[in-house]
Amino acid sequence: MESRKINENALSNHIAEHITEQIIKGELVPGEKLIEHIYAEEYGTSRAPVREAIYLLSIEGLVERIPRKGAVVKDYTENEIYDLLEIRNMLEKMAIERIQRNGTDHGCLQKMAAILREMKDITDVHLYTQLNHSFHMKLVEMSKSETIKTMYSRLGWPLLRIQSLSFANNGNIEKSVHEHEMLIDLLTKDNIAEAAKLLTRHNQDVISSINKKFAQ
Repeated sequence: MESRKINENALSNHIAEHITEQIIKGELVPGEKLIEHIYAEEYGTSRAPVREAIYLLSIEGLVERIPRKGAVVKDYTENEIYDLLEIRNMLEKMAIERIQRNGTDHGCLQKMAAILREMKDITDVHLYTQLNHSFHMKLVEMSKSETIKTMYSRLGWPLLRIQSLSFANNGNIEKSVHEHEMLIDLLTKDNIAEAAKLLTRHNQDVISSINKKFAQ
C-alpha cells in the first residue's frame, strides 16, 4: 500500500512538471481549462494523480479553480505581475547589500559563471528562463541569508512564467547574457557598488519589457 502511494505521488509530480512546462512554454494559455481525462489517458492512469498534480500547481500559483469551470491556467493581473517583479527586485537588492557587507563568495561566482556558459548557447525561451532563475538564485545564495533565499524561492514558477514573457521579446536574451557577463566581472573585481547599480537597471528593464507586452 505504501509503495503504491509513493508511485502515485511520483506520477503526480511528473504530471505537474509536464503541465508546468506547457504553461511556461505558452502551450497552455491563461484561462485555458485543464482537462483531467486527457492527462489521465496520456499517462495511462486514473484521474486521481492528475487531480493531485493540479492541486500541487494551484499551491504553486500556476493554476486556479473557478466555480462551475474547474481548473484553469491562472491569468495574472497587471498588479500581480508588477508585485511579483517588485518583490523580486527588493529581495535581490537586499541580497547584494548582504554581499557588500560580507564579501563575495568566489565559489558561488564560479557556479554563476558555469550557468552563464550554458545560457550563451540557449535560444529556447523556456530553457533560458530556467537557467536565468538558477543564475539569480546563486546570487541570492551568496548573500548567506536563509530568510532572503526562502522568500525568493517562494516566488517560484509564477516568477519564471512572467520572466519568460520578457525573454520572448526580440533581443532580450542577448541583452540579458551581456548584462550577466558584466555582473560577474564586477563581482569578481569586488566592485559591489557598481554591481548593485547594474542589477537594479537589469531588473528594472524586465519591468519595462513587461510594460511593452501590455502595450501591444
